[in-house]
Amino acid sequence: MTDNAVGPPPLTLLGLGAMGTALAKTWLDAGHPLTVWNRTPGRAEPLAAAGAAVAGTAAEAVAANELTVVCLLDDASVGAALDGADLAGRDLVNLTTSTPAEARARAGWAKERGARFLDGGIMAVPPMIGVPEAGGYVFYSGDGALFEARRETLAAPAGTVFVGEDAGLAALHDVALLSAMTGMFAGMAHAFALLRKEDVRPTAFAPLLSGWLTAMAGSAGQAAEQLESGDYTRGVVSNLEMQVAGSATLLRTAEEQGVSAELLTPYLALMRRRLAEGHGDEDTTGVVELLLRP
Repeated sequence: MTDNAVGPPPLTLLGLGAMGTALAKTWLDAGHPLTVWNRTPGRAEPLAAAGAAVAGTAAEAVAANELTVVCLLDDASVGAALDGADLAGRDLVNLTTSTPAEARARAGWAKERGARFLDGGIMAVPPMIGVPEAGGYVFYSGDGALFEARRETLAAPAGTVFVGEDAGLAALHDVALLSAMTGMFAGMAHAFALLRKEDVRPTAFAPLLSGWLTAMAGSAGQAAEQLESGDYTRGVVSNLEMQVAGSATLLRTAEEQGVSAELLTPYLALMRRRLAEGHGDEDTTGVVELLLRP
């Protein structure tokens, strides 16, 4: 099978975990002829019943179409799966979770083998794939011409956001957002822990927590402006000196409630360090400078 201009173009998908299977179903539903491969062949059986062609090896799957999408466990599994595959003249889109450095190295690896390359960071969970109203999307970076050529096909499972020719940028955007999410989850865990032994229903508190976090998320724009200008005093409402002073109440309350403050103390320590360096009139954005290693 080769690409053609009649109907949705065909493609190959390597990897049929939860995310890969969701991607495969969406492309099939959109009418794309699909060749699939998975290290455990049994996972391909439901897709074969839905019309997918099943390749015996990854190399055979790559040979079937000009476009190959990879969604495997990690970067090492990508290298192992594609070892021996002829990538010359192929388009390779890697949706395997990786670091920026891994993505850049994989881009160079693909180029050496004659392939165009895009790296992707999926900002969705499997149930969001193929459901536009769910809001899922994928960051892409790498070969801009490849992205434009394949944009319509790539947009079938989820929205597309191209973030630059540097192949590492999709992974960087992905991990930056996931890191922010992790910090938010840490704050949520601490908040619920404070209430855990009290006569406060978590389901009654949850809407308050969600609303508060949504309101506070708006401060990201101001932080971005401060970072770009280098002026961390711009638009400050509650300065660092005030926030450090107020943080003592957070720690005393945790102690009173019998809750460990270990999710809060690293950030509070950075705030105190920035204050000690003479930046009390700034916003908390200045702690970013303390996180950067030489």
